[in-house]
Amino acid sequence: MTSLPVRVAAVVVSYNREQLLQECLDGLAAQTYAVAQTIVVDNASTDNAVQVIRQHSLHPELMELRENVGGAGGFAAGIARVAGDKGIDYVWIMDDDTIPTPTALEKLIEAIDEAEKLNGSKPVIVGSQAVWIDGREHLMNKPRPRRWIHHGAERLEKSKGAYQARSFSFVSCCIDAHEIRARKALPVGAYFLWNDDFEFTTRLLKEGAGYYVPASVVEHKTKVFGSSNADPGARFRFEVRNKRWLFKYSSSNFTYREKIYYRLAMCKRWVETFLRSKNKTVLMKYAQQGWKEAGEAKPCSNAQVLVQSPDAARIVEEFEN
Repeated sequence: MTSLPVRVAAVVVSYNREQLLQECLDGLAAQTYAVAQTIVVDNASTDNAVQVIRQHSLHPELMELRENVGGAGGFAAGIARVAGDKGIDYVWIMDDDTIPTPTALEKLIEAIDEAEKLNGSKPVIVGSQAVWIDGREHLMNKPRPRRWIHHGAERLEKSKGAYQARSFSFVSCCIDAHEIRARKALPVGAYFLWNDDFEFTTRLLKEGAGYYVPASVVEHKTKVFGSSNADPGARFRFEVRNKRWLFKYSSSNFTYREKIYYRLAMCKRWVETFLRSKNKTVLMKYAQQGWKEAGEAKPCSNAQVLVQSPDAARIVEEFEN
């Protein structure tokens, strides 16, 4: 463990999954390394999610939004709220369908400690292994090893199987709050869903180290076991729109070599998704819609995304400015 305790704030984004939210909060409460603070951003749920938050023994702070702004908007609001506290060292983020095992945070802290000793500085991000309800690894949440320009040790020895990655899923990753504050960095809320985690983490990791830590395990309770190539249907609109936005407005996240690599990977993924789709007409319709939207307008500011929730919009605006 680190000589000085690492103070971690957990940020959970919730929307209409009261039972899973209960399990998520139960998991946070059972951590062997206790979180210093927990905030739940509720995206205008219409079920009993808010009651779950208010009645839970963990006593999480509730940030209640007036409309659903997706995971991207929710995480932007929540991260701004907790990262603004200079006493917080790391922000641990997850969706409400993410159930951390008791040692999930402890193993992330151990990896932070090991990386700091090896590299002389704390990693910008450490992320957990996500498994499905039957114990299989959720490959859609597993990052690929970093290909070029490793910042510090490529792998960690004590944290078995840990390696540097270039991007992380928002399904349990712990981000250096000092780095967030220094860069006034938040996810792009306008993405709503899809690629918000990729954009945000690649932005932070261009010049920093991030480690995937398989010893830290969370259960990701998606409805079905799948991969990132599964047929997305109407949601393909967000994939196409946000990827076009990403390479147009966030191209500075990447080196020249990475720009080529990720564009080729995107094309490969889109082709595979289209070939596997059972309704190619629907997929093409929403691909065209997303492409058109990205060409007609750039992402609006986080304050604009949260305009219907003035308190959250103010917190975000003050943090970014």
